[in-house]
Amino acid sequence: MAFLVVAVLVLAAAPMAVVAGDPDILTDFVVPRDLLGVPQNVTGDYFTFTGFQAALNATMPMPMPTQNFTVNKATMMEFPALNGQSVSYAMLRFPSESVNPTHTHPRSAELLLVIQGALSVGFVDTTGKLYTQDLDTGDMFVFPKGLVHYQSNPGQGPAVALSAFGSAAAGTVSVPVTVFGTGVDDVVLAKSFKTDVPTVQKLKAALTPPAKK
Repeated sequence: MAFLVVAVLVLAAAPMAVVAGDPDILTDFVVPRDLLGVPQNVTGDYFTFTGFQAALNATMPMPMPTQNFTVNKATMMEFPALNGQSVSYAMLRFPSESVNPTHTHPRSAELLLVIQGALSVGFVDTTGKLYTQDLDTGDMFVFPKGLVHYQSNPGQGPAVALSAFGSAAAGTVSVPVTVFGTGVDDVVLAKSFKTDVPTVQKLKAALTPPAKK
């Protein structure tokens, strides 16, 4: 009897244990609803996203208008038709010598395609091994799900890449901001990184957004 109970519990928990990404939906797509819960009329416009147009038009003429790395996202937040579809995109724009700092995507791998310029990329696996690669226009690179990774543009011209995700909301966890910009105790960080509190405070000051007035 005890064995039967254990077996039932294991079988019941198994579906939850194997869910690693977005949940499946039981319809072709998720129909949007208004504030009263009434289904909205859906046309081809609902499945169309034009949010990359401005970024593309600003990218192709050189130089880029900003010296900082920028990203335009097409996730479920920006493109509601992706709800339930387990896919999303991001356009990454890199002025010369800019960096997309170390970060992770907890709900998806990332498949990056360089469409302009060149990038240096890398990720660290769970054993602490670093994998790096230099990419040219047309090259593709995959960052495994949940692993810390980065992209940088060491060249003399701008670079642009498209990233595809196997989740409608892959999530982004910035390593620098998460460590130094979220209020973790100074002493804990100083001991963790084998440095002193003043150094930690300088890093926090640089990574903590200024208070809104």
